[in-house]
Amino acid sequence: MFRITWVSVIIVAYVILLTACGASKNEEVQSGSSEGSKTSANEVVITATNWKFDKAEYRIKKGEPIKLTLKSESGVHGIAFEDDKIKELHSGDSEVVTINEAGTYEFFCNMMCGSGHANMKAKLIVE
Repeated sequence: MFRITWVSVIIVAYVILLTACGASKNEEVQSGSSEGSKTSANEVVITATNWKFDKAEYRIKKGEPIKLTLKSESGVHGIAFEDDKIKELHSGDSEVVTINEAGTYEFFCNMMCGSGHANMKAKLIVE
């Protein structure tokens, strides 16, 4: 009798766990798709690996909303712009920005990531 009760409790707990995980996953998918439909911004993905960004320059057009996303392939990184008009980003963050002034906006990794950290610099060029 004790064994049947224990097995029943485990089965119920397992069903509750699966139900909770499934609901969470559906909510993430819905919020992600609705977020994409709310903004028509182009996306610029800045990919950081240890001690470098995937490009030295990223180009965008002035006056257009752009979704900046920081993706880290290895290590933990963040970026900060020398011009503080643009919010800093951390690994996995995104921010929609509209820059109305043409120019070159330099940014750098603002999270200590190792011996090559000081060389992690790139430019966002607004045309």
